Amino acid sequence: MSAQNDNLIPDSPDPWRGAGFDFSFPRPALVMGILNVTPDSFSDGGRYDGVGTAVSRAKEMVKEGADIIDIGGESTRPNAGFVSEEHEVARVVPVIEQLRDGTDALVSVDTQKPAVARAALATGAHIVNDIAANRTSPEMWEIVAERNAGYVAMHMQGTPQTMQKDPQYEDVVAEVAEFFEQQIGGMRAAGMQDEQVVFDVGVGFGKTLEHNLRLLGSLRTFTKHRRPQLLGVSRKSLFGKLLGLDVDQRLAPSLACASWALTNGVQILRVHDVAETVQAARMIEAITETA
Repeated sequence: MSAQNDNLIPDSPDPWRGAGFDFSFPRPALVMGILNVTPDSFSDGGRYDGVGTAVSRAKEMVKEGADIIDIGGESTRPNAGFVSEEHEVARVVPVIEQLRDGTDALVSVDTQKPAVARAALATGAHIVNDIAANRTSPEMWEIVAERNAGYVAMHMQGTPQTMQKDPQYEDVVAEVAEFFEQQIGGMRAAGMQDEQVVFDVGVGFGKTLEHNLRLLGSLRTFTKHRRPQLLGVSRKSLFGKLLGLDVDQRLAPSLACASWALTNGVQILRVHDVAETVQAARMIEAITETA
């Protein structure tokens, strides 16, 4: 690799492996399509809260190039209401069952509840996307270890109900980096292997606009952990605060952040707009291969 390319793309992380998948890097960016089977998600709440519409949307995203479908049965927007384990399982499991029968795409469950993760993995999900990776109980990690599932460990200060009530950091970049170091120790103690884990800095989860921008500008910092990084900024409120854009006007800045991320150490993009993100990613990769 040329010196110019070395400046553009950080060293590749170690592989991401779990039951049913094995990704070695460098490779084309992985795109995770968001599928909210909830009535109250900030961007598309209620559009896909029926099994039929959810499965149809998932298959559409696969055709658009999604590698992973991330199914969420509880909104994690600020001040979101609580959903019981039973209700969340009832929302996600039927969708997972039909997707596993009808597509080869990897399935991720977006949940912070161990019981929901257990049910989803038993149904055929491959990955747990956990916004509450700042947990102290090892139960979730023990379930992930038992099933040899993939795991996305996201940083969040507080909970969805409290996270945007005056979040404070002395140094947000250093504190998120320290969080990853501390939590992976807990995961190992629970029986997980490092190769199962992906890190997500948690843009918008207990951060101000300034915190989010600092994290986006410092993505290279987190490559030192040798784990792949996932970034989820699609249609987020930071674009409304910074640019005055409504949710349905945020495609362009979402793609800008995705493109920036791919040249700064991110390997996985969690998005609503799959087709456009895949096109942007392939373009960025074509340029960097010849830079």
